[in-house]
Amino acid sequence: MNSTTIMMMITIMLTNIIMMLNIILSKKTITDREKSSPFECGFDPKSSSRMPFSLKFFLIAAIFLIFDIEIALLLPMMPTMMMTKMYYWMETTTIFILILIMGLYHEWNQGALNWAK
Repeated sequence: MNSTTIMMMITIMLTNIIMMLNIILSKKTITDREKSSPFECGFDPKSSSRMPFSLKFFLIAAIFLIFDIEIALLLPMMPTMMMTKMYYWMETTTIFILILIMGLYHEWNQGALNWAK
């Protein structure tokens, strides 16, 4: 056998042995009260630790990510303008921006951008 193969096998075996020893010797308690309770400056929480999540906030964050990615797709359009014919570049850019504007209008029309109702 090759010496590299032997060293690789020894390394894998040694790593597996160390991981198994760690699992066997670690002092884990699954039902530890302090670890399963939420940390609030060292005090027990006065109210429920599971606050309801605002779906509006999630929707605004998702819309932000979508439009952020679309802006990242718009940035490479400027350097490609010199490499292609102007008519094709203008047509592609116009269609892409129109799709973005239609998506923004749809979100606005559905009321997703109205934070306070």
